[in-house]
Parts: sequence; structure tokens; C-alpha cells
Amino acid sequence: MERKPVHVAMYSGGASSAYVAHHMVQTYGRENSILFFTNTLWEHEDNYRFMHEVADYLGMEITYRTDGRTPEQVFYDYRFMGNSRLAKCSEELKVRQTVIFLEELRSEHGLEPILYFGIGRHEQHRAENLKEFYAHVPLEPVETRFPLISTFREEIDAKRIIEEKWGIRLPVMYELGFSHANCGGRCVRGGLQHYAQLYRIWPDVYREQEEMEEEFRRHFDKNVSILKRNGGPYTLREYRETLEREGVESYLSREDDTVPCVCTI
Repeated sequence: MERKPVHVAMYSGGASSAYVAHHMVQTYGRENSILFFTNTLWEHEDNYRFMHEVADYLGMEITYRTDGRTPEQVFYDYRFMGNSRLAKCSEELKVRQTVIFLEELRSEHGLEPILYFGIGRHEQHRAENLKEFYAHVPLEPVETRFPLISTFREEIDAKRIIEEKWGIRLPVMYELGFSHANCGGRCVRGGLQHYAQLYRIWPDVYREQEEMEEEFRRHFDKNVSILKRNGGPYTLREYRETLEREGVESYLSREDDTVPCVCTI
């Protein structure tokens, strides 16, 4: 039996994913669309406010999926500390929940999902990775679409449109200078610049992450860390001491080669 297409926005709480969700709903209609969000339980509370205001603007409900564990609990379950190179938390809390949901749409509802991501031209390699992943990992290939790359000829200023035209305030983490709003600033895929920003804005949150890392190292007696430097472990305690000694400002301008989590391994 042929399945009916359903258009699924990978709804992350960011401006680009919100704009792509709007484009998708306007193009295919609310009745053929889903806003899909995988919750890590570490998100900043203002992300939820933003997502629900956008959903209300679109006249849509949000479909939530939650594993039930936090990233920290995943680290302990797998005896592996997530870091800027490999994030088991993303694999478990985002990817696995997404694949399960896609198979449910097919087997239980007779729907054929088409996924929409808020990835722009400057992240073309991420789009290719996602396309490859969803072509081979689910039981059957899943089509992926990237409107910011394939549909719009010019770069879209999603943040300006959302604030000025939709009248919706962006997540506070953007206002504070974070490049992305994942996991309330605790994203393990953030690099040196990201964690310098976290220490500058929310030193208490940085300390919580530092204590979590130190406890994991003691518990498993492993020399591991979230950050890496010169190819080896670089703990948040060591980095904080560096920031306090040398000053935060010089590290805020250093470009990270890391990317925020997205629904692929």
C-alpha cells in the first residue's frame, strides 16, 4: 500500500529550524505537517517558550519525543564522556528517538516521512552527512530536504524575519551571544569558544558542567574530558584556570571547528 507523504520539520528551538518549519507548513499545509522535537532535558527554559510561540504562530502542535535520560545519564550508561568529536548523548537522545518515530509513522500510520532541516549553504557538508545517514540507517531510505540550500536563492535572515515580521523574541541564548542554543549551553559538542562564552555568561552553569566532568573522571578512573587540546584531554577545570589566568576575551574570538548536535550520528 502506498503511504501518504507527511512533512516533518526537525524542530530544534533555533531560528533556522523555525523558519524552515514555517516554509514547510506554508507550502504543504498544517494537515500534512509535523513539528518534531527531541528533548534532551537539558534545554534552556526560554527555548521552550520560543518553540511554543512559533508553533502557535504556525497554528501547530509540537510532537515531543523524550528518551527520559539526560546527557549525563547517557554518559554513565555507556561509560563514555561525550565530547566535541563524539556525542553519544545525541545518538541516544536525538537520533534513536527520531528513527523510532519515523518507523512508527510508516508502520502504525501508513505515512511516508520527508524530513526538513534548517541547515544553510555554509553547512553544506552537514546536509550531505544527513542525506547519507537517512538514506541508509532507517529500515527504508527517508528523504531529506534543506530549503535554505535548495529553495531560496539568497541567504535568509531568519532571525530578523522572526523578530520583526512574526513579532516573536528569539531565544535568550542568541541575545547573550551563543552561536546555538543546544542543551542550555552545556552542549558537549561546543568547543573552546563556546565554553569560554558559557563561563563568561553563566559561570555557575560552567561549574556544574565542570563538576559533572570531574565526578565522571573519578567514578570511572578515566582521563577523559569534554574539550580536547593538542589531540588529548583538556578538562573544564584546566580550561577555567586558563581563562581565569589569561582572561576570557581572547578565547571568545577563536573560531571553533565543532558543530552543534543535529539528528545524525
